[in-house]
Amino acid sequence: MNPVEKAKEGVVSTAYSIHKEGLVFETWGNVSCRPTDDRIVITPSGIPYEQLKFVDMVVVNIKGEVEEGRWKPSTELPLHRAVYEARTDIRAIVHTHSICATAFAVSRQDIPVVVEDQAQVVGGPVKIVEYAQSGSEELAFNAVKALGKDGLAVLLANHGVLSVGSDLPSALQRCRIIERNAQIVLWSKLLGSPFLLDPEEVARLRNCFLNNYGQKNNV
Repeated sequence: MNPVEKAKEGVVSTAYSIHKEGLVFETWGNVSCRPTDDRIVITPSGIPYEQLKFVDMVVVNIKGEVEEGRWKPSTELPLHRAVYEARTDIRAIVHTHSICATAFAVSRQDIPVVVEDQAQVVGGPVKIVEYAQSGSEELAFNAVKALGKDGLAVLLANHGVLSVGSDLPSALQRCRIIERNAQIVLWSKLLGSPFLLDPEEVARLRNCFLNNYGQKNNV
């Protein structure tokens, strides 16, 4: 199977996962993968997740021109394209509207690091991106600026979560961990003020995860 066809399978599988796990609502949110330097596979606009099939995935070139597919691509294509153009290390993007993380986005607050999994997999707090209209070039610019050279996830103000990675599983894992940490922070606030991990400890946990955790190096 060629890389583009394999990417279609990965994108639709990830779309099923975020819907099944409640990380998106109705048809909002989107998923993409960049299997080759000049091709992006992305979910279509406005098609319910439970109806998506392999053949529904849209293939565009790096300019955003549709090269394969019967549907319009996600309205957030400008955001995905901008991220891929800015960061050659990123090969997958998952954009979710999970409830607790989006609560932070609506409050325009970063999600701080309070437990080790966010430190390990995200590498720091999930920072808020300056507000811009969904689907706009301005939102794309703001997100790329906030991600910087090595960021792995950001909160889109009054919108949701944008997670990136070297592949779809890693981007999806970050979405799950971000939502879990958002829940933990919110619950801990009911008990008082959560104690945050300091930056040095976050860096140590991230380094250990990259170099010592599991059966092989993680990215």
